Amino acid sequence: MNVLIAGGAGYIGSVTTEMLCDAGHNVTVFDNLERGHRAAIDPRAKFIQGDLRQSEPIETALKQVKPDAVIHFAAYIEVGESMVNPLPFFENNVGGSLNLIKAMVSANCKKLIFSSTCATYGTPERVPMDETLPQKPESVYGESKLLCEKIFSWAQQIHGIECVFLRYFNACGATARYGEDHSPETHLIPLVLQVALGKRQKIYIFGDDYETPDGTCIRDYIHIRDLAQAHILALKPGITGAFNLGSGGGYSVKEVIEVSRAVTGHPIPAELQPRRAGDCTRLISDSAKAKTVLGWKPRYADLRSIVESAWNWHKANPNGYES
Repeated sequence: MNVLIAGGAGYIGSVTTEMLCDAGHNVTVFDNLERGHRAAIDPRAKFIQGDLRQSEPIETALKQVKPDAVIHFAAYIEVGESMVNPLPFFENNVGGSLNLIKAMVSANCKKLIFSSTCATYGTPERVPMDETLPQKPESVYGESKLLCEKIFSWAQQIHGIECVFLRYFNACGATARYGEDHSPETHLIPLVLQVALGKRQKIYIFGDDYETPDGTCIRDYIHIRDLAQAHILALKPGITGAFNLGSGGGYSVKEVIEVSRAVTGHPIPAELQPRRAGDCTRLISDSAKAKTVLGWKPRYADLRSIVESAWNWHKANPNGYES
């Protein structure tokens, strides 16, 4: 297939680009490099530098590339930042998505895979979480993604664009070539590994009095390879709708730290801090729909293999994509 990836210079976009190229697809990455990295773009892919907040560049790109499908990763993703400085999240995430779907209508491109999030659910009414849960986001970030889903749903109904919403849980891990490099970093596994790399003195644990076996929050960690594979499977004609993507299991903050200690051989000092506002006790995906409809089979569900892949990449790239 001929695929355009918006945001392909970011973490998940880079691995999806790599795996699409491995499978023989023609890939074009469209990215403004504001938070992505030029070095994270597979050299087999074409690259167009452009910003979705401007309508003309993406319109031109789609008319030039004539893709069979678009995979849309381009967004601001920091939940905490969204609650401090909300308007740029609507401008970038929602405004950029509006420009993208308008350009797709103009170019007669009929397939969209959207990078959504379990944050659209807010605090879940039940766990594990399936797609029938009400969507009640509790952050500007989650709200921005839900608004995009609504815009795309109307585009599907009126313009016949097949839209797939992939609601991620905790993306993690790395391939040999591409890994996680955010600035600032907010995700637990790379933060823990930064301690082992000597880039920070300790990791903070925010609360140990939750109703879990060890008192710390539990999250569903999904390997980046498995996540990228779901996007490729969703390209099949006739696939539409929302799919939760997670391992279906969960690991606590303390478990992640303990496994990271075992993998790295570093003591990784940890310091207890008060709870953070908004942290849910347990978030675990029910991904049965993705397995049934997409034929998705996660292969890297155990925490140790996830941490090992991330650690190998961070050791080889201690400064991320900076040369």
